Amino acid sequence: MGEPVDITEILKAWRAGDKNALDKLTPQVYRELHRAAKLCMRKERDGHTLQTTALINELYLRLGDLQGIDWQSRTHFFAVCARQMRRILIDLARARRSHKRGEGAVMIPLDEAPQVSASTEQNLLSLDEALKVLAKVDERKGQVVELRFFGGLSVEETAEVLKVSPETVARDWRLAKAWLLREMSAQQDG
Repeated sequence: MGEPVDITEILKAWRAGDKNALDKLTPQVYRELHRAAKLCMRKERDGHTLQTTALINELYLRLGDLQGIDWQSRTHFFAVCARQMRRILIDLARARRSHKRGEGAVMIPLDEAPQVSASTEQNLLSLDEALKVLAKVDERKGQVVELRFFGGLSVEETAEVLKVSPETVARDWRLAKAWLLREMSAQQDG
């Protein structure tokens, strides 16, 4: 095997304009991105038109437009990827909803998201709206949800990205889930 590759150095080269850097980065991060995308897709309804590999392909297309980001580290890269995967899934859910008006939202706890039914698009859109409000109230809690739920990051990985302790992430995760459920209930009632 060759020498270990420093992902942060590849990211910096990409930012500096190295056209081949994304090609060098892909094999280094593919496995982790595939795992995160697979986790995201498990939370989607059965028969979703987007498959795990297609989600990663769409992610790479969007990453191509993000060349100017000042990449801080490998974990910063994965945090940006989590945000992009969230946006891809939200965009698809919005597009699908525009074709299917009138479906009612079914409330689910975030921990039970993998077992959701065909109303996943509405749940995802409700979650996205609630996350936007949460981010205005407490940006870090919003980031914790995004990284854990959409990015599939562990408590420790999330703590590294946000530069806080794992205990803080665990506490934020618990509080954010409770807050989001309350907010989503209010959306459904309103």
